This record gives sequence, structure tokens and C-alpha cells, in this order.
Amino acid sequence: MHKSGFVNIVGNPNVGKSSLMNVLVGEKMSIITSKAQTTRHRILGIVNGPDYQIVFSDTPGVLKPKYKLQESMLNFSSSALIDADILLYITDTVEKIEKNESFLEKVKQSTVPVLAIINKIDLSSEEALQKQVQSIQTLLPQAEIIPMSALHKFGLDYLMKRILALLPESPPYFGKEALTDRPARFFVSEIIREKILLYYQQEIPYAVEVLVETYKEEKEKIYITALILVERESQKGIIIGHQGKALKKLGTMARQDIERFTGKKVFLELFVKVEKDWRTNEKSLKNFGYIQD
Repeated sequence: MHKSGFVNIVGNPNVGKSSLMNVLVGEKMSIITSKAQTTRHRILGIVNGPDYQIVFSDTPGVLKPKYKLQESMLNFSSSALIDADILLYITDTVEKIEKNESFLEKVKQSTVPVLAIINKIDLSSEEALQKQVQSIQTLLPQAEIIPMSALHKFGLDYLMKRILALLPESPPYFGKEALTDRPARFFVSEIIREKILLYYQQEIPYAVEVLVETYKEEKEKIYITALILVERESQKGIIIGHQGKALKKLGTMARQDIERFTGKKVFLELFVKVEKDWRTNEKSLKNFGYIQD
């Protein structure tokens, strides 16, 4: 008997969805920063065993959209409710679980098993945790509640045990060697974007998109050119920095991480270009993979 299924991770921003995805898959699939809206796409991470295949799906944090890019991000999160075999609804010990009632209502209506995970219990007291458990029991009465800490991997073994128990019988959806459905180029662009989120302040990272234009892999080296798109000339100036120093530092930070990811020597060239208001432009969002036909 072989089991396979889609285990989709949903919840509000900054509750640890990407951290959980990475520890479940055992690889860094999703970029993680303290900024909300770090994850923009649905990212699959595949865990294979002799008699099972778990396809984990990390999704953008649920928020009320202010512009077209955020609408697309919400669509990715909503679609995860439709094609799941198991839903992991993530909250943590400090957020008010009822803050996004409309999305919560959709989770409540789900016909598949829901595991409600209270993350970051290492930062909580017993009393606060009990209150959070009661809130979830009221709002998601059908959910099984699992307190855990993704950072310290506390509760991880139990969570995996429950997922395997709930997984439907099915042949694998992907090859048994597969780790993700995304090409290496995607992860390179995400690594560069992660460094922008960490290195630049305020609105700048949210106005940025990264496109890998060339990815030429040889036996021991990879040659990459990537384009950083911004919405304003002033943002371009900030990304490049005085005498190009900021862009150079960004390139070094990204290259080191890409080398760790690929296990090869990387030659990385970064360019910056203005693409006015790309976050609200449907054509641009289609080109960047945020809107599917």
C-alpha cells in the first residue's frame, strides 16, 4: 500500500509557515524573514518514503489585498484550500486567531482533515497556550490541535505521524527523487529576493521582483545574470547605493547562499531596471507567474 497527498500550509503572515515547511521537508525551500509577505508564490516541497509521498505546499500569508500582486497572493492561499488532502492551519501563541474571519470560515468549511498548529510555544506560558487552544476549539471545532515549535523542532515527530496516518492511499504524484516542482532558477531568484528583504528597509523590498535572465551550469561552475525590477527611479538608486556599494554587497550575500544551495562555484551578475507600477499591472504579474491563464 502506497500513500500520497497534498498537505497545504495556510495561515496569517509571520506565524512560521515557511519555517515549518523547511523543517518538514528538511531543506530550505522557502525564504524566511521577519517581514510580512515574504512568501509570494505557492512552493511545493516533496518528502518521499518507501511507501509514501507527502507534497507540502507553502502559501503566502493571508491578508486583505491592497493591490493586484496581493490579490494574486491571496488566490494562491485560497487555492490551497481546494486541492488539499490535509490542511495545516498555522497560528502562533501571540496572534489573535479570529483576526481573519473570512479565511477562517473557509477553513472551517473544509471537508478534508484540518490540523491546527499553534507554533512558537517556546515563547508562551501554559496559561496563554490554554487560551489559544480554547479559541481554536471554538472557531475550528473539527480541527485537531497540535502545539509545537518549528524553530526547536518540538512536536515535529508527532505532526509527521499524524500526517502519515491521515494521508490517502495513492500512487506518487511526482518522481520519488523529486524535492520540488520548481526549477533551480526559481530558488536563485528567491535567494536574491530574501537578501533584499533583509538588507533594505521599509517599502523597497515589496516593490522588488527578481528575474533570472541566464542560468548556465557547467560541471563545477554556474554563471547567472539576474535582473532586479523596481517601480521607481529613486528605488533603483537605493538598491544600487553610493558608487554601487549596496548592489555589490547584495550580490556577495546572494552568491554565497546560492553556492551553498547548488554546491557549485557561482558567478553572479546583478542588474537593476525600473518597471513602473509592476505590482498593479496585470501583464507584468502574468509575466512573473503570479497570474495563471
